[in-house]
Amino acid sequence: MFTSVLMIEKPLVSADVDLVTTLHGEEEVSFVVLMQPRGDQDRLLRALDDVALGELVDAVQEGDEPEGEEALPPARLALEHSLRSLRDAGAEAVGQIIEHHPLDLLTSVVEQTGADEVIVLTAPHLVEEFFHRDWASRARHKVGVPVLKLFAHSD
Repeated sequence: MFTSVLMIEKPLVSADVDLVTTLHGEEEVSFVVLMQPRGDQDRLLRALDDVALGELVDAVQEGDEPEGEEALPPARLALEHSLRSLRDAGAEAVGQIIEHHPLDLLTSVVEQTGADEVIVLTAPHLVEEFFHRDWASRARHKVGVPVLKLFAHSD
């Protein structure tokens, strides 16, 4: 069985589930999903990304999202939805919320599970990607397995 660690920041939509569950053809796949709640630490970068992508309404609404402890309940729901969707598609899936140090947790999960790859499935983060500070760029130097960067679909 092929094991993928899947890093996400929002619930998977059906197109995302189809994409990640068919990447390896007919081979059985299991997923360890790491859900990063969106928080205050990256609000400015998200607003800059929204402006760069021409999504001005989203840039203005960045202050309306829950932060800190308030972000955990929606993140748990998003994780549960994503795990259910992966299982419904025939994959094995477990997961957890990332509360601190995402790349350290990613590295330890890859080691503990013997993962074959990491898939980072997020919205475009133009500023972070330009400076190679996005999860995928930083993970490539830490985890010791291939890291695939994919852009998440919208609802």
